[in-house]
Amino acid sequence: MNLRWKQLIITGAVVWLISIVFVTSGVNFTGRSSNPSFARPTQTAVNSAPFFAGTALAQGQAPAAARPQMSEEAFKNIQVLKGIPVDEFMGTMGLFSAALSVCCGDCHTGAGGSNPRWEADPARKQVARRMVQMVNAINRDNFNGRNVVTCWTCHRGSQSPSSTPPIDMVYGEPILYPADVLPAAAAGSVPTVDQIFDKYIQALGGAQRLAALTSYVAKGTSMLFGEVNTDPAEIYAKSPNQIAMIVHQREGDLIRTFDGRAGWVLLPLTVVGLYPLNGSALEGEKLDAQLSFPAGIKQSIPNWRVSFLATIDGRDVYVVQGTGANGMVATFYFDKQSGLLRRVIRYATSAMGRVPTQWDYSDYRPVAGVMMPFKFTYGWISGREEYTLTEIQPNVPIDAGKFDKPVPRGGK
Repeated sequence: MNLRWKQLIITGAVVWLISIVFVTSGVNFTGRSSNPSFARPTQTAVNSAPFFAGTALAQGQAPAAARPQMSEEAFKNIQVLKGIPVDEFMGTMGLFSAALSVCCGDCHTGAGGSNPRWEADPARKQVARRMVQMVNAINRDNFNGRNVVTCWTCHRGSQSPSSTPPIDMVYGEPILYPADVLPAAAAGSVPTVDQIFDKYIQALGGAQRLAALTSYVAKGTSMLFGEVNTDPAEIYAKSPNQIAMIVHQREGDLIRTFDGRAGWVLLPLTVVGLYPLNGSALEGEKLDAQLSFPAGIKQSIPNWRVSFLATIDGRDVYVVQGTGANGMVATFYFDKQSGLLRRVIRYATSAMGRVPTQWDYSDYRPVAGVMMPFKFTYGWISGREEYTLTEIQPNVPIDAGKFDKPVPRGGK
C-alpha cells in the first residue's frame, strides 16, 4: 500500500505540472541531444520512420558532407525540432505517436492518403510544438537539461493526460514501469559480469566453436504486429559485425544493414524511405550485428554492471546493463538456468527522450555446434516484427555488397 501511494504521489505531481498545458509532454531519464543548443537529449531513431515528421521533403537540399542531414534540411516548415539528424527526428515522431497512441494522420494533413501536406500547420501540430517547448523548459530549468520529463511521463498512451487518480487503480495491482537506467545489485548478491558472460559463451557452445562461425545466411518469415500473414525474410551476417536483414513486404522491401561502419534503414511507404543511422542509434545497430557473433560482446560496451534478478515468462533472468560511448544504453537478460540470452533492450537518445528497441530470443537450436535462436522478435517504437527461421546456413560466402546502403525494390 505504501508503494502504491508513493507511486501515485510522484506520478500525480508530475502529471499536474505538465497537463496544465494539454496535449504532449513526458519523461525519459537522461540523455543529451545531438544538438547542444537543444536543451534536451537526442539520439537517432532506429526505425520510427512510419511516424512521419509532419513536414514534406524539401527539394534540392543536400546535407553537408561532414555531418548527417539535419531535419530542417530534409523537411519543410521545421520550427522547433531543428539541428538534429533525420533519423533522430523520425525517432522523436515515434515517441510522440507511442505516448499519445496516435499515428501520422492524427496530426499531419492528408497523411496516409495520396496527397499528404506534411508542411501544413493544423492545430494539433501547433500544440505539439508548444508541448516540446514546455517539456524542454521543464527539463532545462529543473534537471540541467536532462530528459527527465518527456511525453510518456504524463500521457502513457492517452491523448489527454489524466489529472485524477481512478479509485480502481488506487486499490488495484500497481503498474510498474521499469527504469531505463538500472541500479547495480549489491556485490555478492548476484554473479559478476564476467561470470554471467562466461556462462553465456559456454551455453552457446564455447569460445572455440563461436570463433569457427564466420558467417551465415538465414531464411524464414516475418510477421508484423497486428497482421496475420507473413512475409519472406532473409538475414546475411559476417563476422565480426556486418549484417543485413531483409523482409520482402508486399509494399516494398524493409531492409536494415550495417557494414561494420555505417548503418542504413529502408522502409516502404514512408515519407523518408531510406536514411542513415547516426550517434547512439548507429551504435545500437552495431551491437545488433555483433550479437550474431557474440564471442566479443562483453568487450563491445564499457561500464557493465549487474542489476537485480528479474523474471521473463516466469523464468529468472540475470540483468546486465552497459552504456556505450555515444549514449546508447543496452540491457541484457540472461536465463539464470541455461545461461542463454533471452532479451536485449537498447536505448538510443532522441530530442524527446530515449528510443527503445527490444529483441526477444527463443527456440535455440545447434548450428555448426553453436546454439542460435530460430525465433526472435524485433520491437521498436513504431512496430514489431516476429521472425521465424526455417534454415541457417553457416560459413557461406557472402557478397560484401549485401551490407551496403540498401537499394529500394526496382532500383529507385
